[in-house]
Amino acid sequence: MNIIKAFLTLCIIGFVAITALFIDFTYKTFSYRQTAQKADAIVVLTGGKGRVEEGVRLFRESRAKFLFFVGVDPSVTKSDLYRQKNGDPSADNVILEKSSRNTLENSIFGRDVIVSRDVRSVLLITSRYHLKRASILFRNSLPKDITIIPYPVDSVNLKESWWNHGGSFQLLFREFYKYCMFRTFFLLAPGDLRESVLPSVSGG
Repeated sequence: MNIIKAFLTLCIIGFVAITALFIDFTYKTFSYRQTAQKADAIVVLTGGKGRVEEGVRLFRESRAKFLFFVGVDPSVTKSDLYRQKNGDPSADNVILEKSSRNTLENSIFGRDVIVSRDVRSVLLITSRYHLKRASILFRNSLPKDITIIPYPVDSVNLKESWWNHGGSFQLLFREFYKYCMFRTFFLLAPGDLRESVLPSVSGG
């Protein structure tokens, strides 16, 4: 009986701890705000609705010297994502990274693309629900002296009243689970992603 009580107590403690961590994760996810700060580069993690458009808009406002699209499909060309108009920043400063296929690879293959341009600060653009996981991966991939400024893009898939919306809850909990896995990994093996790799970089 004592063993059963101890097991139930551990289950309750575990449930309370996970619940508290999940609520904290959700609160911080919704605390991100779009910023007016400038940076050396805008880094867009492609794949989510609205990310590319927001990155292009900020680049056209001269919020950064470089615009990096990370995780681009190999069939996509630069002109598909950015068409220079009169008065726009040069398309020469728009760089496509086409090797990565997930967020972990985004951070690894995006690293040398960013570092090779002597960038010291980046606006990291991705969907709001994805931003905490993307931030921790890039923070543990990029050199420590590069400032990362998280920049959220909202989508219809994520409701602020997530507790009343099953799809939002599932989306947030999946992200929470993946974030916790990477957070645990970096606690056990800090800095492992800082090793240099040579991505396939395309200007077109």
